[in-house]
Amino acid sequence: MVLVVVIVSLQVVSLYDWLAFYHKDYEPVGRLVGRFYSESGEPTEALLQVEAALEQGRRLKDQALAEKQHLPACNSEWNAARRGRVWCSTKSGGVQRDWAGVPRKLFSPGSGRSRCVCVQNSSTLENPNIQEYEDCPPHADSCPVRE
Repeated sequence: MVLVVVIVSLQVVSLYDWLAFYHKDYEPVGRLVGRFYSESGEPTEALLQVEAALEQGRRLKDQALAEKQHLPACNSEWNAARRGRVWCSTKSGGVQRDWAGVPRKLFSPGSGRSRCVCVQNSSTLENPNIQEYEDCPPHADSCPVRE
């Protein structure tokens, strides 16, 4: 249920971003009476629920951006001869920063899935969702992956 609310909230943000695009160049000329506005032009309960979902979606989007800054994605490559590897640089994950970090697996609770993130220091390892790569030295900036 929580995942559905998150997805809907993020979809509402996308819709409002699209709506804002049109509001830049076009002036609204009225309101359509029905689901979102009453005959007197007042917002309905349905519109208030959508606006609440919009606020939640914006908070989730802001949290995701903050996490991307704090735990940017690793660079990665794969080829048949050498298999895969992940590594960190000062611009991995599309995030420019003054530190490179080391690759770690970040697990999504409840899903069993992980993604590679660059961590700046060992204090991040206190997070139970972050684990070192197998067969990779703890301070290596590049790690082989078999997955």
